[in-house]
This record gives sequence, C-alpha cells and structure tokens, in this order.
Amino acid sequence: MRLLCAISHHGFGHLAQTAPILHALNASHPDLEWIIWSGLARDVLDQTLGFTFAHRHEACDVGLLMHDALRIDLPASRAALAAFHQHWPQRIAHEAHWLKQRGVTGVLSNVGYLPLAAARAADLPGIAFCCLNWFDIARDCLGLSEALTPLLDEIAVAYRSSQAFLRLTPALPMPWLAQCEDLPPLALLGQARREVLDRVSSPHHRRVLFGFGGVAYPAGQTPLPLPGITWIVPDAWADPTRADLLSYARTGLSFRDLLASCDALVCKVGYGSFAEAAGLGLPVLYLDRPGWPETPWLTAWLHRHTRAAALDEADLFTPRLGNILADLWQQPPPPAADVSGAQIVAQRILHHLHLSG
Repeated sequence: MRLLCAISHHGFGHLAQTAPILHALNASHPDLEWIIWSGLARDVLDQTLGFTFAHRHEACDVGLLMHDALRIDLPASRAALAAFHQHWPQRIAHEAHWLKQRGVTGVLSNVGYLPLAAARAADLPGIAFCCLNWFDIARDCLGLSEALTPLLDEIAVAYRSSQAFLRLTPALPMPWLAQCEDLPPLALLGQARREVLDRVSSPHHRRVLFGFGGVAYPAGQTPLPLPGITWIVPDAWADPTRADLLSYARTGLSFRDLLASCDALVCKVGYGSFAEAAGLGLPVLYLDRPGWPETPWLTAWLHRHTRAAALDEADLFTPRLGNILADLWQQPPPPAADVSGAQIVAQRILHHLHLSG
C-alpha cells in the first residue's frame, strides 16, 4: 500500500506530531510505501522520521507567515492564502490526478486541507490528524473580511471532505467538523544524556533549554548569567565569552535528547514542546501567544500535567526568569504525562484505511 502523508512546514510541531504515528504504522505494517509531501527540508524529515520515503518538497498548505516565533505577518499571510486558493477547483483536480498517477492508495494529513480535497476527488480515503486546523486559525488570526470569507468556505469544505479528523489531545474544539474523533496525547521522547552535558558545562549547574521550534526567535539578547544555571540556547545566540551559555551545536545532541537531559524548558506555546516536556516531567516556562486560538486549550492541559508558568516576553531576559524557575523547581512534580497515544492513533488510521492492525 502506498500512502501519502502531507506535513505542514509551519515550524516543526506538525512533524513532531506526525513522526510517532508514522513509526507506529510502520511497526505494524513494514511493507507500507511512503510519499511525504512537505515544505520541510529533506534532512529535517530524515532526522525525525528515520525510514525510507519519497519526498515531494513542496508546501501542502500555507499556514501563517511569521515575522518571528510569536508575531504573525498579517498582510503577507492574507496574500499567501489568496494566492494558494487561486483556481481552486483546478488545483484540486490537478492534485487528484497526481495522486492517481503515483498509485497512492490513501492520504494522511497534518494538517493541510488541499491533500484531503484531492483525496476525495480521487476517490481515496483521506484522514487528517492534528491539534488544530487552518480554518479556525485563519478565521481567528487573519480576521473576517469579504475577501477571506470564500477562502474559509473552501477550507471548511476540504476538511469536511476527509473521512476522519483525528483530534489529538490537547486540541482546539472543532464542533463544526462532524467527523472529529478525540484521541490521546502523543510525543516522541528523547533519552537523557546528562553525562554528555557534564563534559561541556558545569556538572553542578541546572540546565535550562531555550526551544522556540522551527520559527526563530530574535537573537538580539541572551538570558542573564544566574548562579547555578547553564542556559542551552540556539546556535545564533552563542557567545564564546560566557561559560554559562551553551549552544545546541556544542552539545552534539539531538534536540529531543537535549530536552530529556535538561532541568527546565523555556518555549512558546506549542503542542510538540508541551507534550514532550510534560511526558518527561519537565517544568515549563512559556511565552504566551495571545490571539492564537489553540493557546487556552494547550496551556490548560500543560498546567494539569507538569509544573508550568506563563512568562511575559518583557521578562525573558531579566532576573525574573530565574525567580520563576526557582519557584517551579520548589514545587512537587506531578507524575509525568502519558504521551503514548501514537499506537491508538495509528490503529484508528488503519481502521479508516480498512487495514488490520
């Protein structure tokens, strides 16, 4: 069976959600052939997926265009969405023909809607899975307008054309999607390699990881030196004059293992960061994303499952960062969250594809 999986390139969170599901599908059906349709680079996909696939290196959706990890470029996002929807019926027909030409027998999507519409036009099963969808995001973030309304209608029709939308907890409510199924949280967890960090930083320090995902955060400042803390930061923030500042590259670890080797995470609101940190039992300090519709649902779940606190962006490079971390470390940790839902999600996909588990 040849499956196409479309993965949004809006950061790395969609890939982080997708990878454990595809691993579970391959474990039960090692004969599956894969085409990955994604604007993400091949090396990024290889590092996370780790299996053989053909890569269609092209965007399967628009998402939002960003100034940085927190701020949306609204005019550019509106223009990109309008361009993506030009000649929409013809686009769907073209993609349906493409699927048939390549012998695709089923389409999975996190969470582009064009592949789902093409699957329906090609009379193939199309299954979406994610914690969000671009209809709700575009409606809430880009603002309703006479120009946007017909595009939103096309997005909604495309999502409704899917055979199922597997809603990964924690997630946006999607009451307008009748085929939604609520499924448990999932994440790929790394392995703790603290001995590696001991060789490149003080073994007596707590390590705090700054991780903002695939959309960069401006590197104009760095966290202040604080007693007993080593900050692990993106390579663009590196400062060779500071022993307490350790870049990703100097650790030699994958991001996933790096997270598992640290004592806290500083991040923006996002499914992948939250699920992985909660699954490891790590304290989380997060920068809010006001106006993002999924924020209240993700943050409420995070606070139920690990020590967490919101951080104002103005406090990110001030002593307050250390004070909040100290408060979190003094709190008793709850049990680590169960983020092993990939197998259950894979079983639901197999069911909808009419394959036995």
